Amino acid sequence: MGELAAQHGSTQNISPEIPDKGVMQYGCAHYKRRCKIRAPCCNQIFDCRHCHNEAMNSMDVDTAKRHEIPRHKIRHVICSLCDTEQEVRQVCINCGVRMGEYFCDLCKLFDDDISKQQYHCNGCGICRIGGRENFFHCFKCGCCYSTILKNGHSCVEKAMHHDCPICFEYLFDSRNGVSVLPCGHTLHMHCFKEMQDHLQYVCPLCSKSVCDMSKVWEKLDAEIAAVPMPELYQNKMVPILCNDCGVMSEVQFHVLAQKCSNCKSYNTRKI
Repeated sequence: MGELAAQHGSTQNISPEIPDKGVMQYGCAHYKRRCKIRAPCCNQIFDCRHCHNEAMNSMDVDTAKRHEIPRHKIRHVICSLCDTEQEVRQVCINCGVRMGEYFCDLCKLFDDDISKQQYHCNGCGICRIGGRENFFHCFKCGCCYSTILKNGHSCVEKAMHHDCPICFEYLFDSRNGVSVLPCGHTLHMHCFKEMQDHLQYVCPLCSKSVCDMSKVWEKLDAEIAAVPMPELYQNKMVPILCNDCGVMSEVQFHVLAQKCSNCKSYNTRKI
């Protein structure tokens, strides 16, 4: 690699090529872009920070040498068309090509696929996708949510600043969609769907119901009514805690389920 183009001292040798040359033709599995990055942590060149993180955290790498790139500290990029290394900028200082239709100087993010509707959220401190007009930043939860949830979500401090409870990938800067449960806890959309596919309808963190279960409770009412307990157990009482409303109560024992006397939920546990 030659000297940084920033050291050339002038831009008079810039070719007349149009900025859109090569758009959507370069990049990796994560981004379509016309530049590569030099990682400030290990000085190696990668297509993007995700390529770096995957390579430097693979099973082939010594555990002591595994690391992730500090995205905000990226200082140099290499144009994919003319191979010129230069300080982070949107337009190549040598050939004049635009290295990303979307560019964020704060996150050092380049992306030719603007159909993602990227935007930078100052509250999150990183770039998000989906269109700024469709999201709002909740300062208590510490993340961006769909405007649909603006007046109807349960706030949980730093709701996405943790690993997904199903797949254990860090949620806050995940490239995969995130679902917000009624209790305020979060997990990946595809992990939530997998839970439902396996008939799991409670939050893996707090055990509250993740959807309206009233129809299921009605069916349980009918099943319990159709299955009377033997005389030995007819007067047996058990203490329970409701996972949905948090109320403790003492109810009549049944082998199928115990119903909360407060909110009528069957999402309960014996205590």
